[in-house]
Amino acid sequence: MNLLKSYSAKTHHGPVLELNEDDFEVDLVNNLFFAIDGFGGIGIGDKTTARVKELLKIFYTKVATDPDSTMPFFYSHKYLLEANALINAFHLAHKEIFSSNSQLEISKRGGAAVVGFALSDSIGTFVSVGNMGVYLYRKGEIKTIITPDSFEAISKDNYRPYYSSLPMSGIGLFEDLHFQIREFRPQDDDIIIMLSDGIFNRLNLEEIKFIIEKKTPGLREKINGLMDFANSRGNFDNQTALLFQF
Repeated sequence: MNLLKSYSAKTHHGPVLELNEDDFEVDLVNNLFFAIDGFGGIGIGDKTTARVKELLKIFYTKVATDPDSTMPFFYSHKYLLEANALINAFHLAHKEIFSSNSQLEISKRGGAAVVGFALSDSIGTFVSVGNMGVYLYRKGEIKTIITPDSFEAISKDNYRPYYSSLPMSGIGLFEDLHFQIREFRPQDDDIIIMLSDGIFNRLNLEEIKFIIEKKTPGLREKINGLMDFANSRGNFDNQTALLFQF
């Protein structure tokens, strides 16, 4: 049974940039959700993000609704059909974007960090590539589900993590993709928080928890609170957030 009670999603170009290379997808028919952080600049990153979102949705919805479909890149008995479909969708999108990039000068190449979330009955699956963050708020505690895959992990100084937020993987970026895959069973009153680096790079876990626990009218107000807090810390990046209430 799908336990999702409500959700909210928002993307914004941020307080400095005019172009938004971030995006999200909410597909309630297929219980499929994405947060995407594109890169490449004007006319590149935004177009790459749009194409990545299109490819991910096309392939996932084709495979996840047909248990007899071929998994051309990956299959593991460890994961549900939805997880396998999501991983293959990432591979397919990466193959096309990377192939297109190989024909272009470096300055004209685009890519994207992506986290996908698929719900199947009482199980949720996250698949992530690149610098995205996912957090679970449960019974007064918050923990990280997806750790951003960025240069920060090997940086000597994490005093200002936004200086070391370069992605270590991403669709279209390098030849190989490096995944994080997590399955979890939602409980009543859980809140899932999916964020791009324009938010999580300026906030720590306790600060995210503080915004989630504030008595605001709804999830959209919590998203606005997260964005406003990050911006007050000097954010200059695009921002995307998806919140799910179970």
